[in-house]
Amino acid sequence: MDAIELLTQDHQTVKELFEQYEGFSDCSLVSKRKLALKICEELSKHAMAEEEIFYPAVREASRSNEDLIDEAIVEHASAKELIAQIVAMAPGEDLYDAKVKVLSEQIDHHVLEEESEIFPRARDAEIDLQAMSSQIAARKAEIELPDMQA
Repeated sequence: MDAIELLTQDHQTVKELFEQYEGFSDCSLVSKRKLALKICEELSKHAMAEEEIFYPAVREASRSNEDLIDEAIVEHASAKELIAQIVAMAPGEDLYDAKVKVLSEQIDHHVLEEESEIFPRARDAEIDLQAMSSQIAARKAEIELPDMQA
C-alpha cells in the first residue's frame, strides 16, 4: 500500500465513523462521546502525519502545489479548532452534535479536494510513495493524544 492508498483508507475510516455517529440517538451519550473521541483521535493523527511527512514532500515536488498545500494546512487548523472544542465538551451540551456535524462537513470538503487535486499531483511527482507509506504508518502509531480519553 502506498502513501496515497493509506491516506485514502484513513479518509474512508473516518467517513464510516461519522456515519455511525449520525445513527446514534440522543440517549446514547456515552457511545456518542466514545465515538466522537475516536473520530477526533483518527483525524488528529492523520493530520499530523500529513503535515509532517506528506505535505512537505508534495510542496517540495513542485512550486505549483504550494497554494493547494497552504489551503489544506488552513483546513487542518480549522478542523483542529473544532476537535479541541469537541474534546472539551460533553455530549448533551448545547452545540455538541452540531460541532461534530460541521466537523464532518469540513472533512468531507477537505477529503474531496485532497483526493481530486493533491493526490493526483503527488502521484505525478517523483515521490517515493511506498517508502512514505511506512513513514506515515510509523508516525501515526507513535503519536499519543492523552487529552482524548472518554
